[in-house]
Amino acid sequence: MAEVKSLSPGKQIWIRLKANRAAVTSMGLIGLLILMVLFAPWLSPFNGEDIDYEAIAAEPSLTSGHLFGTDSLGRDLFVRTMEGSRISLAIGLVATLVSLIIGINYGAIAGYFGGRVDAVMMRIVDILYAMPFMFFVILLMVFFGRNIFLIFFAIGAINWLDIARIVRGQTLAIKQQSYVEAARIYGASHWHIIQRHIVPNLLGIVVVYITLTIPQVILVESFLSFLGLGIQEPMTSLGALVSEGANEMESYSWTLIFPAVFLSIILFCFNFIGDGLRDALDPKQVK
Repeated sequence: MAEVKSLSPGKQIWIRLKANRAAVTSMGLIGLLILMVLFAPWLSPFNGEDIDYEAIAAEPSLTSGHLFGTDSLGRDLFVRTMEGSRISLAIGLVATLVSLIIGINYGAIAGYFGGRVDAVMMRIVDILYAMPFMFFVILLMVFFGRNIFLIFFAIGAINWLDIARIVRGQTLAIKQQSYVEAARIYGASHWHIIQRHIVPNLLGIVVVYITLTIPQVILVESFLSFLGLGIQEPMTSLGALVSEGANEMESYSWTLIFPAVFLSIILFCFNFIGDGLRDALDPKQVK
């Protein structure tokens, strides 16, 4: 106990995180998965768009080179699963970044200024909470086309409300700290205080939020792709692959199994990592 307390806060967090086997294993799996989706398609003799007319709807086989088999059009499912995982992870990361940029700044400004500014900004958040955002995203896809960059923005723009509320609550406590009061006395501007003193002290919450939001974003994208409103050919995502596999599962079950397994692994791993980070960043977990 004394040895742990004598360590720096960063090392204490790392020790608590290492004690969580599920989180450490999940980090290893996510790291391995990222390497696979980046480099595995390059090592395959097949391309995700090429059609193998001699192996249409072929079962998984080591001898044919189609490790995950092929779909009903004869395209290699291993390469398409890797490419789909790459797109899904990219959407999860970019959309989460969009929601962070909006939510952190919005919540920090509301919490820091307080009073009428806080009341008005939070009422806007309450109104936005009442809106059917999934319907809003679907309308965007229909009117402006199913562009991948629009998907990044649209999904990110609906996930900032939660982090805005969390950041606002933490900011209300942080702005009462002595170092913030000292910065005000020395004449620091409001923007300087928010960027240099408020936001950096929200790092722990932001890290946990990222790991818990990425799987949520991936699920939203998968749902849109399942409805046919997400990623379009020739690109693909895990949601699109699961949608295709669901239509063919009775005849070609492997077209659903492999994308679904990869999607499940990604979602479980990020949730375990988020839980581990939340526990590690909580000083009450130290015994």
